[in-house]
Amino acid sequence: MAAKDSIYGGLIASGWQTALLTMRLQVENLLNDTDAQGSPGVENIRFRKPVRAGQRLAARYTVLVAEASARRPALGKVLGRTELLDEAGDVVYQMDGWGLIGRRPPDRMANDGESTLS
Repeated sequence: MAAKDSIYGGLIASGWQTALLTMRLQVENLLNDTDAQGSPGVENIRFRKPVRAGQRLAARYTVLVAEASARRPALGKVLGRTELLDEAGDVVYQMDGWGLIGRRPPDRMANDGESTLS
């Protein structure tokens, strides 16, 4: 069967190719600039729309939950939603995942507990 005769009406990327592209963007533009210590896993992976050759895509990361680790005070746990968007702003891929991130020492925190830029 030719791609044009498929349910997608043409050639599309594999969902896993899309996931790998998204992970590369996340590592290069977010994780490389953090004290990332790993991940206990991901959940809710969704392939929302087909990705076609030549499409320009952008990634977005939203923190859903951020909390201190009960067992490791030097680490925080972050549940984030990673989305890949097409040129129209539609989400083509979405994944929620937990990350373990090194926390700033108390002397680098603001009085109200929020981090400060220096």
